[in-house]
Amino acid sequence: MAAMAYNENRLMLEQISCDCGLQHGVPDMDIYIGSGILGQLPAYLGRRNLGTHVVVITDNIVHDIAGRAVVDLLRQAGYAVKLCLLEREEPLLPNEAALGEVLLTMDTATEFFVSVGSGTLTDIARCVASCTGKPFVSVGTAASMDGYTSVIAPLLHGNQKVNKPAGYPEVLVCDIEIMKTAPPAMMISGFGDVVGKYIAKADWILGRIVNGETYCPACVSIIDDAVGHCVAAIDEIRQGTEAGVQRLIEGLVMAGLTVLIIGHTRAVASMEHNMGHYWEMLKLQRGEDHPSHGTAVGVATGYVLRFYEQFLSADLKDVDLAAIQEQRWTAAQREQAVMQAYGQAVGRKLLDQEDNGLISWDEQLRRIRVLQENMDRIRAEIAFLPSLAELMAMYERLGAPKTAAEIGIERDLLTNSLLYGKDYRNRYSVFNAAWELGCLDEWVQAVVDNE
Repeated sequence: MAAMAYNENRLMLEQISCDCGLQHGVPDMDIYIGSGILGQLPAYLGRRNLGTHVVVITDNIVHDIAGRAVVDLLRQAGYAVKLCLLEREEPLLPNEAALGEVLLTMDTATEFFVSVGSGTLTDIARCVASCTGKPFVSVGTAASMDGYTSVIAPLLHGNQKVNKPAGYPEVLVCDIEIMKTAPPAMMISGFGDVVGKYIAKADWILGRIVNGETYCPACVSIIDDAVGHCVAAIDEIRQGTEAGVQRLIEGLVMAGLTVLIIGHTRAVASMEHNMGHYWEMLKLQRGEDHPSHGTAVGVATGYVLRFYEQFLSADLKDVDLAAIQEQRWTAAQREQAVMQAYGQAVGRKLLDQEDNGLISWDEQLRRIRVLQENMDRIRAEIAFLPSLAELMAMYERLGAPKTAAEIGIERDLLTNSLLYGKDYRNRYSVFNAAWELGCLDEWVQAVVDNE
């Protein structure tokens, strides 16, 4: 990745030039990345004229790390500050309770919000700002996820993971001195979020070839650079050096910008994210601890790579079309399977968000024919995927978990996530291809048996 350009710690964003057919948003955002820059926050805000009445959103952990400092800086600069301190004994969840606390803290004078924290706090602020029509600012405290620059807020409604369209921060401040103090597990999480982009890219290519999905080369190029940027810095990231932390947050920020540019997450999330969301939702239903988002995505990426190996080595010339047609599910069968896999409450919400999730036999047959006729092309275009051994070597160097068991995901949960992760959202992936080929159960079993 070419050296990123800065002007006094402000990241200089290039205009996107692309004729892919998607509407490209222009990132009107001030992104500041540097060491010891938190003290400049009032000056950075002053350039955007956001107002003087602000709600600062943080939690009891981050408050001592950076939240108190932000409040003091803003008050000293003349801002009228109301603090929304989300105090929890357990990890903070981006749910109805948290959103309600923020709304009850603001008043009619509130002009903007400042979140101080990483993923959960940023998403809470993003959602509230969007719902109230007010701007927000993000002070990042850990290089743990790519959502700082996103326009999607992953939230919890009950125990269901829902992705709500929302706004991006007008100002993002990432002080490397603060981010360096984050636990190593948070940087492992950030790296996991980055390497999951391998799968997102592969599935998007598959969707383009099979279904004619619009594909944005400009966004893919940004993702390629972001992944390469971080993979090249694995040793520095593990050591928590200033250079390593900066490389990681730069990669995460650039990846997240693609969501802003095209308005959806196709470039950054696919089945590996679905699996992570599935693990989180089922663990919450059971009242059990769940792994962090990025760590789950990193581990899931290894299993999806194993699955891709099954797909790419398969001979599709002589698939039994009659047997595939005979085994097609009815809408009632799919509904029953989704309800059982996700639980009654979450399953019903997923099903209510779409039609029956099934395609016609003519459409399924068309997709099978396209796959049969294009496997050499698919293998060539997806050759960028690392081998499983290469990915595991990265995790070894980083000190990251490699298996589901290491992050508390038992075998039945792993199996169900591989079988039903595709049902979390309507997005074509290698798992949809396998389902339509009648090979999903067999290939999932092979992955689980050979981990």
